[in-house]
Amino acid sequence: MSAVAPPTAAATHEVDPEKRKEIRRAIGAGSVGNFVEQFDYGLYGYMAPVLAPAFFPESNQAVAVLSTYAIIAVACLFRPLGGTLVGRWGDRVGRKKTLLWTIVLMGVTTALIGALPTYHQIGILAPLLLLFLRVVQGMVSGGEYVGAVTFIVEWAEPNRRAYYASYASNSCFVGILAGAGTAALASWLFQGPSLDSWGWRIPFLLALPLSAVGIWLRRRIEESPEFVRATEDGAVVVKAPIREALRTQWRPMLAFCGISIMAAILSYSWVTFYPEYLTGTLGLPRWMALTSNAISIAVLIPMLPLAGILSDRIGRKPMLIAGAVACIVLVPLAFRVGEQGTFGAAVASQLIYIVPEFFLTGIVTVCAAELFATRTRFSASAIAYNSSFSIFMGITPFVAALLVTTFDTIYAVWAYLAVAAVMALVVVSAFMTETYRSHLGADKFAR
Repeated sequence: MSAVAPPTAAATHEVDPEKRKEIRRAIGAGSVGNFVEQFDYGLYGYMAPVLAPAFFPESNQAVAVLSTYAIIAVACLFRPLGGTLVGRWGDRVGRKKTLLWTIVLMGVTTALIGALPTYHQIGILAPLLLLFLRVVQGMVSGGEYVGAVTFIVEWAEPNRRAYYASYASNSCFVGILAGAGTAALASWLFQGPSLDSWGWRIPFLLALPLSAVGIWLRRRIEESPEFVRATEDGAVVVKAPIREALRTQWRPMLAFCGISIMAAILSYSWVTFYPEYLTGTLGLPRWMALTSNAISIAVLIPMLPLAGILSDRIGRKPMLIAGAVACIVLVPLAFRVGEQGTFGAAVASQLIYIVPEFFLTGIVTVCAAELFATRTRFSASAIAYNSSFSIFMGITPFVAALLVTTFDTIYAVWAYLAVAAVMALVVVSAFMTETYRSHLGADKFAR
């Protein structure tokens, strides 16, 4: 295992104001795609009860809603394939060109959902078209997030990479809140038959202007300096970046998987499963469960840049270790507080829950770029992220619900998370190389 590289010259002097302005533009350009992606995710999830009768037979509403959600799960299965293909493109033609195309595809496919004919108009073809669009979105999303993180980290100053990468994480949470808020606003403005017949389409069509803003931002920024340097040196453009990544970067890829599985279980048992548990098991009104979840997300958003600043000072490994320990110690406490079944308890339990999120979310994000060498960074991070985080993101709500049903206690979910946290502790302590202020172009693991 190699030692961390000493800080480069760029880490030891102040960046001029014009350069910092370019970095801020790169953050905006990179983060906007994550916002659009999660805006669609939140919008689709909250509008599912309205979409169900539009795309499936109304004979069984429960089956129709489950089928609408199942489309999300199927689309997630295509994220690893999409991420691998998009990552290969990003390593060969550049980060900027690739991210321009991903935001175009996400905006167009989301808007097309708002223009689809319904089941009553074209029958079984309606849900098939919906599934096709969601699969395309899943494939594009598999490369969008890691590509944006790669772009931001390659633009960032070496001593502020976690701070800047935290905005990529934040854009996801802001997008989820915006999607949920837009769905709630549409449900209030277009009530009854108006919402069911055409009102649900308008929020999805909003993806077009949002994507247009993203295209404008991404066209204004130059290619990442790190990619340009590596290209000029002739060391980055490889003919087969996927094969090269698997051959030379398999150790950091496995290390990242060991860390990100814990982060995926933590995040998606909170965002997607816990509100339903508060409602279905503890009997809290749905609006209270969703509001308490939104409050905790809103509290976490300004905390993530602070976590990035802290990690830029003390390193990645201490933050990851603290986050894993917090998963083991604090999550059962959060569940215990939430069992009181009141709105205040729901808020308090989730404020406890976000403590491990503070230590993990943004740091896992920056590690997705720092662990890999420049020549295969996009491909390697896409494969590692989508074969671990994306898969566990998709299955965690189902597994959590199954565990509670089987063992009749939410502490079974904690046990599931604790196993992943122990695995992460072993990986971080014994196998992960510290990437704090390391040189981006170098391999982080000795071979």
